[in-house]
Amino acid sequence: MIGYLDLLLRLTIWFLLTADFSLPNILIGVAIALILPRNRTLTAVLKDWLKALWQVLVAIPVAFGEAVEIMVRPHTEESWVCERVKPNRTPGLIFLDIFLITFTPKTIVLKYDENGWYEVHRILPKSPKPRRINHE
Repeated sequence: MIGYLDLLLRLTIWFLLTADFSLPNILIGVAIALILPRNRTLTAVLKDWLKALWQVLVAIPVAFGEAVEIMVRPHTEESWVCERVKPNRTPGLIFLDIFLITFTPKTIVLKYDENGWYEVHRILPKSPKPRRINHE
């Protein structure tokens, strides 16, 4: 039998797609949710999706903070780094990871390598000028 979380997730997606809460639409949504094939690893993937969606909610204020910081302090330094893709990521979660990195104003994903790497470009605040030390 289909799990409650699976049914709830499928009905939520159905209602988001149709935007109709009439009785016939609810019955059609339940029927489609029951007919669709099940995924045995849904609970693990669902946990990853919930964690990723939480990260999206956290990224919104961070993005606004970074935008203000860029306006207040100049960011003239750049760096390119390669970040490893988290293990066992579905294509949808990889897309969400790339979205999260690119959503913040200081970072952007330049390239996704099929071998499990993101090439990320970052801007950094201007580094302080080195001090001169007088040895007298």
